[in-house]
Amino acid sequence: MRTRNSGKEQLVKQKAIELLVRDGFEGFSMNKLARACDISVATLYIYYKDKDDLIIRIALEEAERMTQIVLKDFNPEMDFEEGLRLQWKNRSDYMLKNPGTSALFEQLRFSTFSEPVFKQVKANFGNAMGKFMKNAVSRGEINAMPMEVYWSVAFAPLYNLIRFHQEGKNMAGKPFVLTRKLIWQTFDLTIKGIKK
Repeated sequence: MRTRNSGKEQLVKQKAIELLVRDGFEGFSMNKLARACDISVATLYIYYKDKDDLIIRIALEEAERMTQIVLKDFNPEMDFEEGLRLQWKNRSDYMLKNPGTSALFEQLRFSTFSEPVFKQVKANFGNAMGKFMKNAVSRGEINAMPMEVYWSVAFAPLYNLIRFHQEGKNMAGKPFVLTRKLIWQTFDLTIKGIKK
């Protein structure tokens, strides 16, 4: 039996994310991945039992890594503005440094792989963020609101800026590059809109 090679395994993960983002789930195959990695298809089956197993396991591993980065130094007991600012910093850092994985998560959201992947994310990440929001409401920092409204006001502006940056253009098609100054200008407007 062949043994696992951690360098090769990392290459497989990297190429799988690239191909999944480029070709989508329907256009992705184990044969394409093996060619991209310059390995035999049989080698892939040392690491994964099939295409679905590969997609789910890579997504779960990346989701765990993302959760650790986004929750770094975060505490649900933090003052609302301080905690939200840290969330914006951590999320923007992660998404700007990992555009391929960020794009993969967007694809996963609307796929049959969504349930097993985001179920784990919700368990870890959702608990911390839900507690943070409830604490801010109980301290009178923000009004009570549905989680969907909260997310739309608190995070959608950041995600739109990052999307413009990754596409390299704004909604009018003009060139766009995201700067820290723009992030914090948008944050200041967002925090004014959500805090009491």
